[in-house]
Amino acid sequence: MSSERPLHSRRTVLRTGTLTGLGLAGAAVAGESRAAAAPAGDAGHLVGRGIADATGEVAEVGLMGYGRFDQQAAGLHTRLRARAFVVVDRASGRRVMLIVADSPMIFHSVHQAVLRRLAGAYGGLYTEQNVLVTATHTHAGPGGHSHHLLYNTTTFGFHHKTFEAVADGLFEAAQRAHDDLAPSELVLSHGTLTGASVNRSRSAFDRNPKADRDHFPDAVDTHTTLLRVERAGRAVGAVNWFPVHSTSMSGDNRLVSADNKGYAAYHWEREVHDVDYLADGSPAFVSAFAQTNSGDMSPNLDLRPPTTPEDFAHTRENGMRQFEAAASQLSQPGVRLSGPVDSRLVYVDLSDVTVRPEFTGDGRTHRTSKPCVGASMAAGSLEDGPAFPGFEEGENPFWDAVSDSVIYTVSPELKQAQAPKDVFVPIGEMNRVYPWVQERVPVMLVRIGALYLIGIPGEVTVCAGLRLRRTVAAITGADLDDVLVAGYANSYFHYVTTPEEYDAQQYEGGSTLFGRWQLPALQQTAAALATSLRDGTQLPLGPKAPDLSGKALSLQPGVVLDAPPLLRKFGDVLVPPRENYRAGERAETVFAGAHPGNDLHRGDTYLEIQRRDSGGAWRTVADDGDWPTRFHWKRDGVAASKVTITWDIPQGTPPGTYRIVYHGDAKSLVGTVTPFTGTSPAFTVR
Repeated sequence: MSSERPLHSRRTVLRTGTLTGLGLAGAAVAGESRAAAAPAGDAGHLVGRGIADATGEVAEVGLMGYGRFDQQAAGLHTRLRARAFVVVDRASGRRVMLIVADSPMIFHSVHQAVLRRLAGAYGGLYTEQNVLVTATHTHAGPGGHSHHLLYNTTTFGFHHKTFEAVADGLFEAAQRAHDDLAPSELVLSHGTLTGASVNRSRSAFDRNPKADRDHFPDAVDTHTTLLRVERAGRAVGAVNWFPVHSTSMSGDNRLVSADNKGYAAYHWEREVHDVDYLADGSPAFVSAFAQTNSGDMSPNLDLRPPTTPEDFAHTRENGMRQFEAAASQLSQPGVRLSGPVDSRLVYVDLSDVTVRPEFTGDGRTHRTSKPCVGASMAAGSLEDGPAFPGFEEGENPFWDAVSDSVIYTVSPELKQAQAPKDVFVPIGEMNRVYPWVQERVPVMLVRIGALYLIGIPGEVTVCAGLRLRRTVAAITGADLDDVLVAGYANSYFHYVTTPEEYDAQQYEGGSTLFGRWQLPALQQTAAALATSLRDGTQLPLGPKAPDLSGKALSLQPGVVLDAPPLLRKFGDVLVPPRENYRAGERAETVFAGAHPGNDLHRGDTYLEIQRRDSGGAWRTVADDGDWPTRFHWKRDGVAASKVTITWDIPQGTPPGTYRIVYHGDAKSLVGTVTPFTGTSPAFTVR
């Protein structure tokens, strides 16, 4: 065991030819943009960029997304990061902030916490009216950070450490973006990406009118949009929007991972621009890969759930496709954005909306209802990851009969609003006793020059997204391509389908909580926001969602005690690496460890891969945020832990002497947490 720390001029980068196959994008990715640079003094915007670690607990916490009780985290593959951008219109002084987080969802609990932190730091500069917080929807991130019970059932309640790590990470990224504000140019471009997604609910999609289906000839939204940030003619940041689920990682996976969108961002920042996530100061490049209307878009092209460990390669492949499509746009001139920066947010009680005839499509007035779950929701998406056995997408006559005749009787009004869904769980009635799901939800519209972002707190199908985009474009006069749905924004209320898709009651329809008229209700709200932005008027905030921080239930006990194996000390090497490796092989070491929940090492690392330089000093070349490393934790008996660290040695790794270092933290019976370090024997890479 050793307490020696490396020289922290982190890093000596092991580059492996990452631009291979990029074609025309390669030159632009590495630096210069094709668009001519305007003089800095003439720039219409100030733009700031920031990255921060938002990883929560990586052991004995349920992973969020697949709805599986057995999917408990047992280690870390890639850290989850929050990326923030602030845009200020220099003429008016108006500003907006966009935060894109490697997270399963943005729950209202986190949204509230981030806004409170921003208010404490900046007063009224950043509020719910100009801060758009979105999630990439990775299904391999820790859960337990919602204040609504439904989302904490598979995580055995609320996890305070994960909640704080997520909220702190998002706030820290926002702070760094604010501090990074500088004159910048914003360039908007569009492209097409095929072979990265497939419609997992084609039978529902095909029910839509021809005008909607014709917009997506293959039932897939191939639209990829890039907003790039330039300084002195050089790209220093980018936000990409493309709709595809972050379900490349399997439901059998147990390692925390940022999934395909996280890999795309990591590759552009780390492997192309050599960003050091542990260094101080502004990074050379910040890239966020955000979601749009991905509700029915799957990355699993064969429409079968992924398997582990093959899912690691699938994740990287899909992420690379998104990256290449985004990076190729750097060689396009694009459109320089000028004009206003503005935003609006309102809260809508989706359980009680009267939808006017101009939005319903049948010339009649309709109403939404209290939230209800259909039996098909319990099935999960069979193409990405089934949830509970015994349930099917589509019709579930047995469960519908049980729920409607044995458990409760649905009122005529609720039955009409939810039809043809047979109500499996009347979750709105359960809300009367305890908050299970959110009913008062935020809907937002952000304008940055010609770009409009519709912030929807749910999973919007491509045709539902198209209707929202058309609604806003018609009112604002914007080009349809420049109007995007920003999904998973500011809160979470499950799915949004078109009424026609809803009738199919596939997984997405069964998960559309507020009934058949939920999308028209959101279109009505988006129309009000667009009109307000266009006319420069203000809107009432609406029925704001309550603060539920005092009601969260924590059902899982924390770490009680760590103890090393018999006759061992914390950090001892139990299984050493081999003496020699070649590039392409996997180096592995097993340590006597401790529970990683004692210290989340946010902004730091559980491991380091070090190389000895010519002077004999050890230099870090990789850590737990890097793709080639994996950190596995396993309980050994009652209080002992085994930690296995692997390093897939990249092709092109310089020959030399290397070692693996583990940083752990052990908890004593009286609650004291003590850090320790374990170091493997040195090994040679040839």
